[in-house]
Amino acid sequence: MNIGLIAHDSKKKLMQNFCIAYRGILSHHEIYATGTTGRMVEDVTNLTVHKFLAGHTGGANQLGSMIEGNELDMMIFLRDPQTKKLNDVDISKIFTLCDLHNIPLATNLASAELMVKALDRGDLDWRELFKH
Repeated sequence: MNIGLIAHDSKKKLMQNFCIAYRGILSHHEIYATGTTGRMVEDVTNLTVHKFLAGHTGGANQLGSMIEGNELDMMIFLRDPQTKKLNDVDISKIFTLCDLHNIPLATNLASAELMVKALDRGDLDWRELFKH
């Protein structure tokens, strides 16, 4: 399965720790991320991450294109809801695209853990039906 990762600056360390904790599960899947998040995850996990541009320079849009093309199976976007971002339009577009294309989306640690555990159990295998 293809997993997208984005983390706001204040959540990047949390994303690193999440990926360390679930490295065993994530290593069986393809990981796509915005540039800075992807580099930070790679640095601490030794996972291979397909990195796009930084989120604010177009990386969020690149992941959005994958969603539109039905190329992502789940999205983990650890966001900081209390800080206004310059690319809030791109962020809301990710949420809208996930809703439109039935891509499971986690926006906090609790939902991310549930989704990764579901992925490991095979609960997201139904996504394969949408790819054909």
